[in-house]
Amino acid sequence: MDKKRIIGEYHGTEKGPLLIVFGNMHGNEPAGYRAIDLMIKMIEVEPITNPKFNFKGKILGITGNLKAANKGVRFLKKDLNRCWQPDIIERINNTPIDKLYAEEKEIKEIIELLINEINDYKPEKLYFLDLHTTSSTGGIFTIVPDIKESVEIALKLNAPVILGLLNGVKGTSTEYFSKEFLNIPSVSLTFESGNHDDILSVNRAIAAMTNLMTIIGNFESEHVENRHNALLQEFSQGLPKLSKLLYKHQITPEDNFIMNPGYRNFQKIRKGEILAKDNNGIIKSPYDGRILMPLYQKLGEDGFFIIKEISDIKDCCK
Repeated sequence: MDKKRIIGEYHGTEKGPLLIVFGNMHGNEPAGYRAIDLMIKMIEVEPITNPKFNFKGKILGITGNLKAANKGVRFLKKDLNRCWQPDIIERINNTPIDKLYAEEKEIKEIIELLINEINDYKPEKLYFLDLHTTSSTGGIFTIVPDIKESVEIALKLNAPVILGLLNGVKGTSTEYFSKEFLNIPSVSLTFESGNHDDILSVNRAIAAMTNLMTIIGNFESEHVENRHNALLQEFSQGLPKLSKLLYKHQITPEDNFIMNPGYRNFQKIRKGEILAKDNNGIIKSPYDGRILMPLYQKLGEDGFFIIKEISDIKDCCK
């Protein structure tokens, strides 16, 4: 069955925050779409089985790259999660739709949808959550802009938090929606729930959504099961709570980049360790640290990232 732009939505009986959740910003990452679909169905039946449950606000689930998702590929023309830049969006808004390529049309449709939904609901605050998975295995993590409120919320999700990564990866939805949208204050996060093909990636994405909705006030934590916290804590065990980007290895298709097999998210690496190879020969790690998102798929602009653990957010956040 073809996927649809609006995955689902739920309105509470009381006014509250508007949470917008993206799935399939990359078309080959189906876990987010499935998690949103299941999450909203669970919210719909929760009041029937749990009379204490009271939802405030609204959750709206949106497919990012709809056409790529229906084909099961990362993107068609260009990575959609590198296109969320003000100059690109301004050009898209001023260009007839028949003159736009595939991912530009996706952005135009999403922006129009968001404008209609937000103007209709008129929230005082917006929250954006972009659900992703990785081609590698290993730990789950949250990516946030270096903004104090965003980091504080992310730390409460009970998954490792990565700072500085958005400085190395431009054009993400999380960066674009990080401060405000339509003159409404906003908070934006990305949650990486595991490997593309791991069935538990769906469960972990559901757990992250549940935790986030309790944090921002859609419902009370005591009115839902605590197994969501336990699931995220289990897959975060032994991992650094807070890390910062040290290095990004950018690649192009012409590089013929090949990551050495077996690397996992958060695996410790040493300076000088051979990590990959390309047309120019072997690629060594320039730092001691931990590897993040080693690339094990054909499409992608980032070969791997290196992060280091930090103790607090004082020197990183606005």
